[in-house]
Amino acid sequence: MKLAVPKERRAFEARCAASPDTVKRLKALGLEIVVETGAGSGAATPDQAYVDAGATIAPDAASCLAEADIVLKVQRPLTADEGNDELGLIKRGAVLVSTMDPYRNKAQVQEYATRGITAMAMELMPRITRAQSMDVLSSQANLAGYKAVIDAAEVFGRAFPMMMTAAGTIAPARVMIFGVGVAGLQAIATARRLGAVVSATDVRPATKEQVESLGGTFVAVMNEEFQQAQTAGGYAKEMSDAYKQKQAALIAETIRKQDIAICTALIPGRAAPTLITEDMVKSMKPGSVIVDLAVENGGNCPLSEPGKVVIKHGVVIVGYINVPSRVAVDATAQYARNLFNFLGVILDKKTGALTIDAADDIIKGVMLTRDGAVVHPAFTTA
Repeated sequence: MKLAVPKERRAFEARCAASPDTVKRLKALGLEIVVETGAGSGAATPDQAYVDAGATIAPDAASCLAEADIVLKVQRPLTADEGNDELGLIKRGAVLVSTMDPYRNKAQVQEYATRGITAMAMELMPRITRAQSMDVLSSQANLAGYKAVIDAAEVFGRAFPMMMTAAGTIAPARVMIFGVGVAGLQAIATARRLGAVVSATDVRPATKEQVESLGGTFVAVMNEEFQQAQTAGGYAKEMSDAYKQKQAALIAETIRKQDIAICTALIPGRAAPTLITEDMVKSMKPGSVIVDLAVENGGNCPLSEPGKVVIKHGVVIVGYINVPSRVAVDATAQYARNLFNFLGVILDKKTGALTIDAADDIIKGVMLTRDGAVVHPAFTTA
């Protein structure tokens, strides 16, 4: 059985869907591994490292994907409409494992079905214990949270920790984290390690203890709605307008005192909620910094611009796209291991043959299309 790892071609993408370590492990299952030349270059992995692990190097995408039974990618394949038809190179009946961004690309989900591809969207991985080692959102968000703090430190004109010197005392930076998911928790931990005074806010009540356990101060309107603001899957619910107004007033008062704000709040399948308004930006001290990790989904701050670092009302607003790719070596290693662990669910460990059990909770969670049809309930039409 042939497994292909093509080079990523989307803008701002430096990661690869396989590492030499996972290639070696997949080879041990009896798979034939083909990696497109240059696939690992953005993650400091030369072709020879894949060869040494047992892969064959293909000179281009067409030869890499030709007759591939399984295709591993970081981001969904490009289509003819996007100028480079990667999708058209994948054979009918192949299994495509990637992040797909399906909520914003529903037409492409139907195209996978039309082309007879079994598409697995890794960002839809269910939040269950069995699937923790396959959770690409968590592995990549963890690195994004870390990198967000480093990016903030790069443009911040002051130091993070308190320093007592003969020339006087430097006060510690005050950092506020918006959204206490995996990215937010790592941002709290990183900012704390750098010596900042950290606070954080989230609509999910379970996060209060997590923030405090990392040495941060939790900021939220603590009413009855707040106590019910979390789904069974651990995601944030959309809050009422009344709650949003109360929370916004509290945040507006708090953010005026902050030096750095890091925004990580996302709601699956929906535009990112606005958490820092233009008026709040105006109230911040000159030289303050906002890092908006939600910029690709509309942003938690309406003034952030995708792919740019801008200054608005004296505040530096960082809107880098694909922040995990800015830590491409570790992000590749983590993502590749997530995919390898997932393949353990769909491959027979003895023969390496595909064994896709549609009744498995993990498969039900991530499988978009199969046998020419859209099968995921979130994308089927009546």
